[in-house]
Amino acid sequence: MKGLICILILSTVFRPSDAEGVSPLEAKQLRDEVQQMFYHAFDGYMEHAFPLDELRPLTCSGEDSLGSYALTLIDSLDTLALLGDSSRFTAAVEWIGQNLSFDINKTVSLFETTIRVLGGLLSAHLIASDYATGMKVDSYDDQLLHVAEDLGQRLLPAFETPTGIPFGSVNLLYGVDEHESKITSTAGGGTLTIEFGVLSRLTGNPVFEKVTKNAVRGIWVRRSEIDLVGAHINVFTGEWTQKDAGIGTSIDSFYEYLLKAYLLFGDEEYLYMFQEAYRAVMHYLHNDPWYVEVNMNSAAVVWPLFNSLQAFWPGLQVLAGDVEPAARTHKAFFSVWKRYGFTPEGFNLATFSVQNGQKSYPLRPELIESTYWLFKATRDPMYLDAGRDMVASLQYGARCPCGYCHITDVESHKQEDHMESFFLAETVRVMLNICGFFLIWL
Repeated sequence: MKGLICILILSTVFRPSDAEGVSPLEAKQLRDEVQQMFYHAFDGYMEHAFPLDELRPLTCSGEDSLGSYALTLIDSLDTLALLGDSSRFTAAVEWIGQNLSFDINKTVSLFETTIRVLGGLLSAHLIASDYATGMKVDSYDDQLLHVAEDLGQRLLPAFETPTGIPFGSVNLLYGVDEHESKITSTAGGGTLTIEFGVLSRLTGNPVFEKVTKNAVRGIWVRRSEIDLVGAHINVFTGEWTQKDAGIGTSIDSFYEYLLKAYLLFGDEEYLYMFQEAYRAVMHYLHNDPWYVEVNMNSAAVVWPLFNSLQAFWPGLQVLAGDVEPAARTHKAFFSVWKRYGFTPEGFNLATFSVQNGQKSYPLRPELIESTYWLFKATRDPMYLDAGRDMVASLQYGARCPCGYCHITDVESHKQEDHMESFFLAETVRVMLNICGFFLIWL
């Protein structure tokens, strides 16, 4: 629930000057290229890693990472549906309905389990149960919804805090351990509303939506006098333990879910919080076209740093209707990608070099997704060309024997034997989204 230009990787494809002249045949070739990327990685996972969580694409093996619940399969369900692959989608839905259990002694990340597993189950349920999607599974009888509700119940103990802001981790069998850290990130505590809200709407149980909305309120009420939030907070005392305010690491999706929760549920409270938060960000953090991190109380700059998770911001700005600053920021962010072939986790704006210790690129989708939203909003062919470069980087820099590898160093392009589930669920899926939009646009 929680993308992206489908561009053919061959040199015979278009340049920005002739992008508007792409034929329907060429557009279909572009779609096929990205579809092949998906199946190279998905088939690699199913052959070498399933039912473990994730694929090790260099050694063609598997590993459990976030839990022990076939994570990549669950996270890929809506991409299979988007591809119209009814046989694989049906087989995956049936396997999950028959085999998936969360009755395990495993401590998991509340945030990651919510956005990848709970979200994956709910979206697949909506697709599998509705003839209008074209992917209705005849044998389906709400099994994924029942499993999702069971998971939601097992995550609820994380919210039992004085502030309503949840713990970052919870054991699926025993709840929150007495020694669990009381410190959580703003993103971790405030990026749960969409999945839990949908779960409440589908089950008729309001508790899921209630606890996540209270968590957002618990964070927002503790904002500074200038309407900024910090990066980490104590869930018992409500005291900020890291007061750096930014739009990237540890905070990013807090802003994203404020707007998207309003768009999905029509709740004006989320819109009000987003508008106030956005106004503060643009006043105190925006150093056009970049964004910096500041002290949440004084607005003094603490980090002149672009980190890769900031790259979602231009796409969010498009959804908010603020396209011009989004385009300028995207241009700046994409200049980093062009320099290295990928975006490093950290890029120092003072030295204009990769930040020490933050040289990796773990196949993140954020910049690709912002490219998609800007193309959809502007129809400017330069975003197609940007997408071509991004896909080329993935094909020639990240492709490995059984899937796509993390890049451990964007300067040397050294590969790492890991492929996060979100590569198939988000990075490739948004590429496929643009394919469909591009063909319609032609």
